[in-house]
This record gives sequence, structure tokens and C-alpha cells, in this order.
Amino acid sequence: MRAIYHAYVTGPILGALWGFVIAVTVSIAMSFATGEAFRPSFLLSLLWGAGIGAAAVHSRAVAVLAALAALAAGILGFGPMLSGESVGPLPQLIGHGAMSVFATLGMVSIMAKAPKGALTRHEFEEAVIRFLTGFGYIFFTAIVLIPFYVMVMTSLKSQQALLQNPLDFSIDFSQGWDLFRSYEELFRDHGFGGFLLNSFFISVITVFVTLLFAIPGAYAVARLRFKGQAAFARSILLIYMVPMIVLALPIYIAFSTAGLRNSIFGIVLIYPVTTIPVALYMLQGYFRGLPSEIEEAGLMDGLSRLRVIWKITLPLSLPALASVSLYVFMIAWNEFLLAFMLLDDPSKFTLTRGIASLNSSEIPRQHLMAGSVIATVPIMALFLGLERFMTKGLTAGSVKG
Repeated sequence: MRAIYHAYVTGPILGALWGFVIAVTVSIAMSFATGEAFRPSFLLSLLWGAGIGAAAVHSRAVAVLAALAALAAGILGFGPMLSGESVGPLPQLIGHGAMSVFATLGMVSIMAKAPKGALTRHEFEEAVIRFLTGFGYIFFTAIVLIPFYVMVMTSLKSQQALLQNPLDFSIDFSQGWDLFRSYEELFRDHGFGGFLLNSFFISVITVFVTLLFAIPGAYAVARLRFKGQAAFARSILLIYMVPMIVLALPIYIAFSTAGLRNSIFGIVLIYPVTTIPVALYMLQGYFRGLPSEIEEAGLMDGLSRLRVIWKITLPLSLPALASVSLYVFMIAWNEFLLAFMLLDDPSKFTLTRGIASLNSSEIPRQHLMAGSVIATVPIMALFLGLERFMTKGLTAGSVKG
């Protein structure tokens, strides 16, 4: 393959872009962590990154020396990150050190497989892809972490601290357990313990009811032959083509007429309507992937169709059932529109409905953020703990059979 690019041109260009990305990222991180003013210097970050990029092309040792030189320049006031006059030397040292380390590690990784001289098109594209991959990781991680960080830090603030500087997200750990006073007040004064129990109960019942209907329905679509089977299989998810807001008024009128509004039973009745179609879709794809010969052998041994499902199909489908249960639980736990529309009694609020009740000028903002943390952390921990089962359940059906 003909060489059409040169490493000592590609390295500085990608290094300049990477340097600016790192300068912006570290400046934002330091601003959130310390509450002080940090901002990137566009020109200096480009020059600084280009130097590290050129050094990374030569060798790792030269890249390390370039990083140390960049750190020294930053300490002397010529770095790519600018700070306010009130910022002490330690935060500046930490910030410039972080930029030097991450910029160097990134450029060494980006140019790892590039020779010192001319590059083929494949080598050039690989370096660009590595840069875009690193940028994507940073960008999407920031999108996820920054709101969560702001939410957590705000929940630990006092009303006085928020009024003094609403953009200061640093934490004074000298307050000790008093940092969590917003959480204590939520459970003591706003009934968040009841909201948690209601959401947990409703979510568990929703999972049970969804599986009760989705398992036989998905099995029928996957294994049995009946008129309209193909059309039914293709139309399972048609309900999601209709926005829930369009159905809100008819549901409200129907539930009010039937006396189901403002009741836990009404919520348990309507939630599975939104989860059964997606559970049907996920399970029928998995059931199709299971070897039909195993079930046929059970039928030949005298088992009924229901006992075949109970003794053979379901044990083989445990990964799919776990993933569907987790997905349905998250849908029910995070659902807001129906709960907001149908529940008025605070003793029957779900967690999302309870958080909405905190959105008032009479309630401090840190209480709203604390409620959001309470709603987010349990489902996040559950997802992270069971993520491997969910991934296995979603993909296993595509490779079996």
C-alpha cells in the first residue's frame, strides 16, 4: 500500500486536537471539583498538544520528557489551562499534572502502531480512529457523569452554600454526617421511605405480571403455528408507535370512570400494558433460538406442552428471563407520566411522583437533588450488578440453535 501520509505531520495535528480536548476536560473537572475558575487556552493547548504529539511519534521516552516539560511550563504560567487569581498552587499543580499525564498517555496510544516516517493510508486511518475513539469516550462519559456529579454534589450542599455560590460543586468534608441532612429530611419530613416501598412493590408486581403474560405469548409466537402468527409477530411493538401522551387523556378518563385512579391497583394494572410488548418481543426471539428438538423429545416422553415449557424451555431461558425482568423493572421504576397523571394521594406516590412533588419554590433545591439521587442509585446499582446477565440474555438467542 502506497505511503501518502507522514507521522511527523499526523502526530502534531492529532496531538493539537487531543491537547485541546484534554485541556477542556481537565478544566471542567477542576472547576467542578474545586469550585474555582479554570478555563482552557485555545492557542496554548494546540501548541502544547502538538509538541506532545510530535514527541509521541519519536518514542515513549521522548513523550515522557515532553510531558514533564509541559508540566513545568504550566507551573510557570505558560500551560494550556488558565486559572483565576484565587486558585492556589496545589490545584494548579494537580490540573497541569493531570493534563500532562492524560495527554501523553492518549497520544502514545493513538500513535502506538505508527512508524516514525511515512504512513500508509491504513496506518493513518487507524491513528485517526484511535483519536476519535478516545474523544468519544471522553465526550459521552462527560455527558453521563457531569449531570450525575452535579446532582450528587448539590444534594450535599446547605441552603446557605447554594445561595452564596450556586456553581460551586466542591464539598466541605469537615461537616461530617451533616452533609447528608437533606437525605435525612426527605425520609423524615417528606415520606420518601413510603415512596421507595411503593415503587419497589409496583415494579416487582409489574415484572411478575409481565412475565406471566409474556412467556406463554412469546412461546406461542415462536413455536406454535396459527392463523395470523406472522402478522402478530411483526405487530408486537406497534404500541410503541403511539406516543403515551396521546393515550394519557383516554387512560385518565377510563380510570376515573372505573374508580381506578389514585390507587396502587390501577398503576399495577396499567404498567404491564407498556412492558408486555417489549417482553414479548425479547422473549420470542430467544425462544426461536432454542433447539426445538429438545422440546420435541419431551413431548415424545409424554410431557404436556405446559410441562415442556416449565421443565425444559424456562430453565434454558433463564438468561433471557433475567434480562427481561431487569429491563421491565427499570421501566416500571422510572415511569413518571402515568404515575403523575393517576396518583394524587402522597401515601401512594411512586418515587418519580414523589420527586415531582419536590419541584416547588417552597422546597430547597438540594432536597430535589437528593430525591433524584435516591431514585437513581438503587436502579444503577441493580443494573451494574446484573448487567452481565442482561447482556447474555439479549445476545444468547442470536447464536443458539
